[in-house]
Amino acid sequence: MARGKKLYEGKAKVLYEGPEPGTIVQYFKDDATAFNAEKKDVIDGKGVLNNRLSEYFMVGLGQIGVPTHFIKRLNMREQLVRSCEIIPLEVIVRNFAAGSMSKRLGIEEGTQLPRPIVEYCYKDDSLGDPLVAEEHIAAFGWAGQQDMEDILSMALRVNDFMSGVMYGVGIKLIDFKIEFGRTYNGDFQQLVVADEISPDSCRLWDMETNRKLDKDVFRRDLGSLTDAYAEVARRLGVLPKNATPITKPTLIN
Repeated sequence: MARGKKLYEGKAKVLYEGPEPGTIVQYFKDDATAFNAEKKDVIDGKGVLNNRLSEYFMVGLGQIGVPTHFIKRLNMREQLVRSCEIIPLEVIVRNFAAGSMSKRLGIEEGTQLPRPIVEYCYKDDSLGDPLVAEEHIAAFGWAGQQDMEDILSMALRVNDFMSGVMYGVGIKLIDFKIEFGRTYNGDFQQLVVADEISPDSCRLWDMETNRKLDKDVFRRDLGSLTDAYAEVARRLGVLPKNATPITKPTLIN
C-alpha cells in the first residue's frame, strides 16, 4: 500500500500520509529510549513486536466497544490508522506502585494500590512530560470537562480489559500510558484511543517471579528487551511459542 510524505518522526515511530484522506501510516522503529531520550539504543525486532502487540490490543478494545484510531495492520512494521487531533496529555493508569510514583511517594515498588489511580502528564519532551492536575487541563484548555469525563471512563475500561487479558496469561499489569485523540466526521466528533499500546507503554511483570517484561528491562539493564517483548507476544498467542523474534529490521520502501 502506498504511503505519502513523512509527517512526523518521534522516538519510536514515524508517521506518513496515508493512501486515503484522513488516514496515516504508522511505522514502528527499533529505536529504544529512556529517561527522556538520555539513554538510547537500537533493539533489533522491537518495532515488529510492538506493531503486532499494539494491533492485538487495539483490535481487542474495538471488540468491546472502545473506539481507537486503528484501522488495520499493513505489514510487519506498519499499520493504517485514522488521522486524529491528539490531546496533549499522557494518561497513566496505575494498579501497583512503580517507577515515578514509588519515587514521589516513597511506596515500595510492586505494592498493590487500593484502587486504580489515573494520572495526567502534559505531553512536552522539553519539559519532561510533567505531571499535571485536572485544574491545569481545564485552565489551559487542553481538554474540556466532557472530554475529561470520557477520558477517565475510557482509561478505566482499557485498564479492565488489559488487566484481564494479562492476568489470563500470568502477567500483572502494573501500569500503562495511553493517549487520546479526536476524530471528526462532519460535525460529529469522537474521542478515540490513539498512538500505541505495547510493552513500550506498559509495565508488565510475571505473576510468579515478578520478572519484568517491559521497557524497564532496557531502562535498568535487566537483559534482552527483545526476549522480554517476545515472551509477552508468545503468551498472548501473537507469536508462535517456538518462533524466534525477528532480529534484523525489515525496511519498508
